[in-house]
This record gives sequence, structure tokens and C-alpha cells, in this order.
Amino acid sequence: MTRVSRLLSLGAISLVMSGVLLLSTGCGEEHALLRVVHASPDAGNVDVVIDGKAVLTDVPYANVSDYLTIKAGTRRIEVRPTGTTTDAIDSTVSFSSHSDSTVLAEGFATASPSTIAAVVLTDDNSDPLSGKAKVRVIHAAASAGNVDVYVVPPGTNITTVSPTLSNVPFQAASAYLSVDPGTYEVVVTPAGINTVIAIDVPDFTIATGQIRSAVALDAEGGGPPFQLIVLNDKN
Repeated sequence: MTRVSRLLSLGAISLVMSGVLLLSTGCGEEHALLRVVHASPDAGNVDVVIDGKAVLTDVPYANVSDYLTIKAGTRRIEVRPTGTTTDAIDSTVSFSSHSDSTVLAEGFATASPSTIAAVVLTDDNSDPLSGKAKVRVIHAAASAGNVDVYVVPPGTNITTVSPTLSNVPFQAASAYLSVDPGTYEVVVTPAGINTVIAIDVPDFTIATGQIRSAVALDAEGGGPPFQLIVLNDKN
């Protein structure tokens, strides 16, 4: 695997949206918040349809939407190649009232059989502990096996320390880590092999009160060089 030093902020991956449509939430209706991440490296640009209404269109790979307001309850989510009516994903998902969720389209759309699927995560956007920040790591790199993740001071020799997260499988997300504000180096390696660097972000900075989700992805089309995108969950 190839060493990559790449960090994309939410601003750098702001979603290219054509006429985003928030689902109607009438007076007295319970609602939830939903964010969508395009994490399928070979799916091309996609449209996202909720309960038959297109809410996101022409979404490129590795892009993430803002939180969209939807009706709480059971919703049908479809993801399809832009401009088509053929679903790559057709899932029914239940959203609790006043919840925050992230749905990632993960896996390979063109594999035989297709492995693309909707991975639904419940987001915890409650405030971090006083003086702290929160970070969550999401493994969405479809062609990578299980990985170890190191969140360490910049310049740390990772062969001398234990991983922060060990043996993380594809489609898994860590719990939220409570961390001190500051600048960290985030390194991802194959599980149990600390001499092979898949991703290296030397300058991941987080401030007091912030919440971030770091998502490991393939290169567009699949495979290395792997990359890390960072979602601004809160603040």
C-alpha cells in the first residue's frame, strides 16, 4: 500500500448539490437529521432519493452532504447513478425522533455481485467533556482489509507504540474518542503490520468542543492510494 499524506476538511469536500430538497416536516411532526457520504469508489456520481424524492443530485465520490432534515420513522433510501432510475442501493432505515445519523454508501457498485450497501451510523453530537474534543474513525476503504489506527503526537515512531484502535474491519466505526485539543498525526496500517503505512495525515488539528469523524477511503475507482476525509460533525 502507498503512503498518503492527505487531509480533506469538510470545506474542501463540500457537496456539489443541485437543488437540494429537504423533506417536508410539517407542524407537529417529529424529525431527524441525516447526512450522506458517497464512499463507493467505483459508483460514479450518484443521486440520493428518500421516499421517492431526490434530495441530493450528481454527488461525486468522497463528498458529504450537510445534515438534512427528514421525518422521523421508517424511510426508504435509494442511491442510483446520476440521471438513471436504477438503484445501486435500496434500503429501508428507521430514524428516531431528534436523532443525528450518517449514512455511507460503501463498497463496490460494479463488482459481481455488487457489494455496495448503505451503512447507517448514529452520530453522538452531544458536547464533549469540558476542555475536550471528540473524534470517531470510520473504515470505509472497500479494498483494504482490517486496519490499525494510530492517533499520536506528530512525528511519533508508531513501531514503538500500540495502536489507538486495533483490527478495525471494513464498514466498522469506532466509538467516539475523547481527546485533548491539539494537533495529531493519524496513521492507518494493515492490522498487525506497523511497518506498512496506508494513510498518514501528519497535521490533524482539533479544537476544544469540536466533534469530528475521520473516514478512511479508497482512491477513486478503488485501491490505493488510500485517503482520509474529515467530517465536521459539530463546531
